[in-house]
Amino acid sequence: MACLPATYANTLFTQTVAYAAQDFGVSEQGQGIGAAIIRWGVIIALPLTALADRIGRRRLIVWCAFGAPIITALGGLAPSFTILVATQTIGRPLALVLTILIGIVATEEMSSESRAWSISILGIAAGFGAGTAVFALPIADYALGAWRVIYGLSLVWLVVGVILQRKLPETVRFAERHERHLETATHIDRRRIVAQSLVAIFGNIFIAASSVFQVRYLKDVREYSAITIMIFVFVTGTPATLGLLLGGKLADTRGRKNLAAVTFPLGAIVLAIAFSTSGIPMWIATSTGGLCLALAYPAMAVYRGEMFPTLHRSFASAVIMTSSLIGGSVGLIGAGVFLDRNLSYGLVMRWLALGPITAGLLIFKTFPESAHRELEELNPDDVINSEN
Repeated sequence: MACLPATYANTLFTQTVAYAAQDFGVSEQGQGIGAAIIRWGVIIALPLTALADRIGRRRLIVWCAFGAPIITALGGLAPSFTILVATQTIGRPLALVLTILIGIVATEEMSSESRAWSISILGIAAGFGAGTAVFALPIADYALGAWRVIYGLSLVWLVVGVILQRKLPETVRFAERHERHLETATHIDRRRIVAQSLVAIFGNIFIAASSVFQVRYLKDVREYSAITIMIFVFVTGTPATLGLLLGGKLADTRGRKNLAAVTFPLGAIVLAIAFSTSGIPMWIATSTGGLCLALAYPAMAVYRGEMFPTLHRSFASAVIMTSSLIGGSVGLIGAGVFLDRNLSYGLVMRWLALGPITAGLLIFKTFPESAHRELEELNPDDVINSEN
């Protein structure tokens, strides 16, 4: 349930930016810069996730489950594109903290044989939250400023905050280690965090740009209406649900490393091709690319929590998330600049797809295999200090 407000807030600006930009008279380059600024709001997430390693995952999850919908909804009252960006620069990082901590809870609470699978289930739940934002998109067609209503709908998710406040327990691993005050006795492996951060940077150069500019491409180049875009997103995104389940199962049974190294760059390449096609081939390419990325997602996402000790796990995950948003900012600004210079969407996206290809090579060369291993085996500091 906690995935719903998190991914609604994370998806909202991406899906509505083309309509808000039209209302405010903002160019594609301006949209890219605005989206990049919002991603830089992740600096808010770093101290919050560090706090979660001190006071617990539960309290931060509850705070963000209330804060993200309220601040995101304020975007509907924005008198300018600048103010809209400002509200989302605060609201979206709160949603990112919520997303990070949900994954941490799943990583810490599930067995070594089901960690990736649990991430895939959370991915499906997250799809419902994001899908709600997409489903609401036709509202934007009713009038020039109707996109504001979609922001106001964020307040519906406050009910999830109430439920989490009443029902969500603290994780056992955090509670045990926090009681022993072991935060200063464990450390973050620099090689691991550098490797994962580089993968996040290179991978999101393409992912962020393709997601933000897809709606603009469909709207301006293919002349799709809001309702047609909604149908396109749902139809082409449906195979990703199967991909998440299959990817989670394969990551737990066959291993994470090779699965991610192959399917992640392959998905980006196929999605880039979709920006050069139209009609049925575009629908097929988008569906296939999304399926490949969904296969990679559980393996890549579970690495963020597995490779770091319990009392540094949230902060390390946030550093990697920050890296992904840095890469996304580069991709968004670069794509916006080149698109404003009348380069084709297909050419721009094909160049950006070099990022995920590089990420796949890094995964293959630097990531260890973590399937079938307990978190304490992957992080010996936790074992030693727990015994002490």
